[in-house]
Amino acid sequence: MSRSVLVTGATTPLGVAFVNSLLADPEVSNVLALGVEERPAALVEHPELTYARSDLRRPRHIRRLLSGPVRELGIDTIVHTALHRSARDEGGAIHKLNVESTRLLLRLAAASEHIKHFVYRSDATVYRVRVSAPQVLREDHALELTPDAPQWVRDRVEGDVIVCTHMGLVDLRIMVLRCAEILAPNMGSQLADWLGSRMTLRPMGFDPMVNLLSLGDASEAMRLAVHSDKQAILNVPGADTLPISRVAERNGRRCVDVPGPLMGPLYRLRGRARKGDFRYDLNHNRFHFSMVLDGRRASEVLGYQPSHPLQWPAVPAIRG
Repeated sequence: MSRSVLVTGATTPLGVAFVNSLLADPEVSNVLALGVEERPAALVEHPELTYARSDLRRPRHIRRLLSGPVRELGIDTIVHTALHRSARDEGGAIHKLNVESTRLLLRLAAASEHIKHFVYRSDATVYRVRVSAPQVLREDHALELTPDAPQWVRDRVEGDVIVCTHMGLVDLRIMVLRCAEILAPNMGSQLADWLGSRMTLRPMGFDPMVNLLSLGDASEAMRLAVHSDKQAILNVPGADTLPISRVAERNGRRCVDVPGPLMGPLYRLRGRARKGDFRYDLNHNRFHFSMVLDGRRASEVLGYQPSHPLQWPAVPAIRG
């Protein structure tokens, strides 16, 4: 069955890779790519592609989108990937993009006569990571519901929960994809920013395992979800699982062990000096405890297998 797809967040590296993969798919008839910026040059020219600018923080923009281009192009599937990428930005405007846009898009999609499928790109940040937790996490693992968690985490958990709780309650096939961290520039990756200097710091005595996802595998998982007739919550792991020290080494960075209590103050100083986005308070647990996503359900439901390993170095070399 041919799909006609709306993709939000189409100006990010993931959005561009995903839109281009849809345009190469003979079973996709139309793609409406949505972003707040000008159309990216990396989006291929294609007669089945329509690019629209819209600010999802504004409810009237979302309503205008659903009643205009979405209806005119016969869109039947929404793939919602838009999330604010900076962990240091906080406040109401960020919450509107991360959470309220999801709530309204879902409500309007459910009320539509022609939209049948809603795919939500969540991520592994939603899971609670503790010393007592298993290292390989399934979809029924506890979510990070700590009220004093950074907004970056709270918003992602809230958006995920909003979509999950609509399953079975509205006339939509809903799929939630909880993706491993996409290690790529301009994707809001905390590890990519951690690698933003020649010397990286690691708490002494800890070298946890991390699982990393490539743009190719992330876009392939979403493409498979577009064509699925199932409703599910699925982990999307990447092909690369390795200690965090090896992540630094493979990107040409020196990893230095420091006493754990110094990590926070040192990275706060680093953030002020180079205006980086990495927040150690956001990453404290993952720098102590391993976390790898169990991808068996994605394999069973979608036929997804990670097959695009990262090309090292995954972030640009530091010059000068």
